Amino acid sequence: MATAVQPKNPPTLPAPSAGPLLTGALGAVVMLVGIAVATFAVPLLWARVVESSGEVAVGIVISRLRIALQFATLVGFARLASLAMGSNPPKGTRGAIGLIVSLVVATAFLVNAVGQNLIESAYGSIVTAVVLGTLIAASVRLVQSKTGQNFMVQTEEQGWFSLFSYKPAQGLKARRYTLIGLLLVGWTGIYSLMNHTLLNGNWVWNIPFADTSVTLLTDIGFTLPSLLASAVGWLAWRAVNVPTFADFLIATEVEMNKVSWSSRKRLVQDTIVVLSFVILMTVFLMVVDFFWGWLLSREYIGVLPSKTASTASEAIDAVVGRVSKW
Repeated sequence: MATAVQPKNPPTLPAPSAGPLLTGALGAVVMLVGIAVATFAVPLLWARVVESSGEVAVGIVISRLRIALQFATLVGFARLASLAMGSNPPKGTRGAIGLIVSLVVATAFLVNAVGQNLIESAYGSIVTAVVLGTLIAASVRLVQSKTGQNFMVQTEEQGWFSLFSYKPAQGLKARRYTLIGLLLVGWTGIYSLMNHTLLNGNWVWNIPFADTSVTLLTDIGFTLPSLLASAVGWLAWRAVNVPTFADFLIATEVEMNKVSWSSRKRLVQDTIVVLSFVILMTVFLMVVDFFWGWLLSREYIGVLPSKTASTASEAIDAVVGRVSKW
């Protein structure tokens, strides 16, 4: 009878690595520090070093250089966050960074909005603190839940936080035209915002119950459209490279290639036929309209006022007894 023999040295399982939440939290801290440095520290240092020197004329060029330095700071911290994740981060780490940063920014704006509306209330600070604690608890619960972890993995698998191009050699025309369409829609909206709604100046954020304020963005007439244009470009590029949508565009181009297109001569002939039919129908409807208008305005029918009754610019309705102008 065969018996199972237990090996002397059973294989040991590898130690579980840190999950995406821990690594993502580290990367999110780095990104939030980068946002704070680019938003607050860089403009403050620039004002003290450059604008207060008295020798450099503060103008458009100087302002654009400061904004370029802020963008470079964000890119540098993004690179630093990538290095902090390591060469082979756990699956879903980039999604965790995006989710945590989004939750922190959304919480800050919501709490500030609540505090601004309740700043004159006697219990405004208490209510604001309660809202802050509730949002923090809900955010922590979300990132630790199965739904949040699935969201992190799915967004990363779809490529929203990477530069890879999904099947770059397939569906080129459909994807390019879709990309151009998305860019046109987004950038025209930004152009309309710049010319009709957006004002120049700085975006100052008043912190409720602290009697202080911080400048979120300087020269928002240029900075905000630049940020929005960059976001639209990134979203449009990633949209046509999301596997599900990219496969749809690839399949669409394949089906379009199967279509038998008409020749130029046939297209001209069909266009002439359609236009001729439209003109004939227009003339027919016009004749019918004139005929019925003429017939129904006869005195022996009396549905419409006759020309003789409208010579004085008025027609008297015998039934109702009112005066109608024609």
